[in-house]
Amino acid sequence: MKKPEILAPVGNREMLTAAVFAGADAVYLGLDSFNARRNAKNFTTESLREAVEFCHVRGVKVYLTMNTLVSDKEMEQAVEMTVAAAKCGIDGIITADIGFAKVIRQVLPQLPLHASTQMTVHSVAAIPALKRMGFSRVVVSREMNKKELKEFCAVAKAENIEVEVFVHGALCMSMSGQCLLSAMLGGRSGNRGLCAGPCRLPFKSHNGNEYALSLKDLSIIPYLNELKEMGVASFKIEGRMKRPEYVAAAVHSCRNSLDKSDKEDNREHLLENVFSRSGFTDGYYNNNLGKDMFGIRTKEDVAASSKVIAAIHDLYRNENQRVALFGKIQIKEGECVKLDINDGKNFVSVLGDIPEIATNRADDKQTVEQRLLKTGGTPYYFKSIEIDLDDNLCLKASTLNALRREALNQISIKRARTPIIDVNGFEKISGSSNKNLPKRVVRIENLSQLTERVEKSDLVIIPISVDENQIPNGIMAAVEMPRGISNESAIKNRLVSFKEKGITTAFCGTLASAELARQEGFEIVSDFGFNIYNSYSADYHLKSGAKAVVVSPELLLNDAKQLSDLLPKGIISYGRLPLMLTRNCPVKEKTCEGCSKDKFLIDRMGVRFPVRCQNGYAELLNSRVIWLADKDRKGFDFEILYFTDETPERIDRVLDLYKDNAKPDSEYTRGLYFRGVE
Repeated sequence: MKKPEILAPVGNREMLTAAVFAGADAVYLGLDSFNARRNAKNFTTESLREAVEFCHVRGVKVYLTMNTLVSDKEMEQAVEMTVAAAKCGIDGIITADIGFAKVIRQVLPQLPLHASTQMTVHSVAAIPALKRMGFSRVVVSREMNKKELKEFCAVAKAENIEVEVFVHGALCMSMSGQCLLSAMLGGRSGNRGLCAGPCRLPFKSHNGNEYALSLKDLSIIPYLNELKEMGVASFKIEGRMKRPEYVAAAVHSCRNSLDKSDKEDNREHLLENVFSRSGFTDGYYNNNLGKDMFGIRTKEDVAASSKVIAAIHDLYRNENQRVALFGKIQIKEGECVKLDINDGKNFVSVLGDIPEIATNRADDKQTVEQRLLKTGGTPYYFKSIEIDLDDNLCLKASTLNALRREALNQISIKRARTPIIDVNGFEKISGSSNKNLPKRVVRIENLSQLTERVEKSDLVIIPISVDENQIPNGIMAAVEMPRGISNESAIKNRLVSFKEKGITTAFCGTLASAELARQEGFEIVSDFGFNIYNSYSADYHLKSGAKAVVVSPELLLNDAKQLSDLLPKGIISYGRLPLMLTRNCPVKEKTCEGCSKDKFLIDRMGVRFPVRCQNGYAELLNSRVIWLADKDRKGFDFEILYFTDETPERIDRVLDLYKDNAKPDSEYTRGLYFRGVE
């Protein structure tokens, strides 16, 4: 079984040194743009080159995070940055934008692609799509439990895709890639790398839960060997905006857990003190959801952290001698001393002075070996040394030390050398907005909302949880696939039932949901959950067989209109936009099954956010509806009126107002269509 790697977060050079010296096998880091931690110090291209050389000398891999959405205007810059990083010798790129991944696969075919957790991969059905796109690794959603991970790893292994799992660090309430809360509340997009962390604020549930969106930090470090047996390839630590001490403590704890060290160093206590939110949780992994998973950063947590920082310095104070070398030295009479060393891949030969004839005590093999083994302060150690020594010879200690230093320096140069890579061009894609008024698509929550006016719409979207037998015959309908999937077999059975009803179009917001619908012979509309932010993503969906796309609600309206029109594109022009998709319901102790319909959270300003539960997942809805009836919507092929908690009478009223392009008659928002996101 291949040894899994401990993958550490790096936000600056100090964290890099701490991670590597503490024993990380790989690090992930970002440049100053296009990464999900844009507020970290991050790296320039020049400092990235130095970081890669530092890591490669020590046998540590470096993965670049380019895991944010990229606009059409930014694509060329993002590609240029990635090419520059590839020339620095990075070992892979972590990306979340399907369009950007498509371009990078074309431009840098040799660069390994890793699917970010922002792609919301939590079900085995997504694996074939990842394979087709050329991904060699996937960072799965943190919400997966032990049973799901085991099944996922088995299928991924068969497809030769590595699995990377978060084992320690902060937990977002929302599934990664499905959160719009920060963007909608303050214009700072998590999908663009600038999440303001509003989930840590005091959102109170209708039934009294305080801080109902703030989870404790994840820690499943005690289960690393269990994960190793499943076939997990990489144990990922979250925290690129934390201190060097944090990453050193987390790496050290992972190493101890994997090695089953008897010297535990009270690791959980150490980790909890360096940073926690009222302790840690393994609730998702052990399928133990509920109130115990929630926590906040308290004054006591902060005070405990300040007490252990100094003690952690010892974990990364000194160089970790991790690179094994094999050496051979020849000390022959009348010949220059020759030292050969290799690391199994790189070979170096260094010549020294001619040895002297001993006048007093001749050197023996033990003396020579002891001098060569003095590699302290370097990342190297000799696993074996072959000594070919003639009798009655001696060398000055300084001569042998200089020979060793020069050999180690030359092997470092070879290990840091950057391979030559192939770089191709890419075809730019553009669109137009020369279209008439969009067709009307209505999304309803339940069949009580299926009024006569709704039935006359161009298309009605009906959630998969609705009883298909109650759907009237003769209406143009599509099924809405869940973004969160916990039971693929159940979803497939529901699709079969809808197909028997004559409904053969599915709105799908994730790779897994689209793959399941495609397997059952449905036509696919790629929904807002895909975060379609550029024309290259739209082109991917076109080539994957989608019949239409719904553009990202984070795009400016005019930019959305300019996306590629190679296939029909739509927009959500009305409705309470889902701001979060969560597996742990903020208003229920255990699961989302069988709970009341009238659920909501209230923020510190007294604003009310509805919560709904479907298919074992909860969704937090925006407090206000988007309203674009009185705005120019030309440029789109269709618009979606996204109804959730409206009464049938209110739905008919809204349809009439949209028919007349009327101004709003109640509280509303324009969403992000005119203010955009950072």
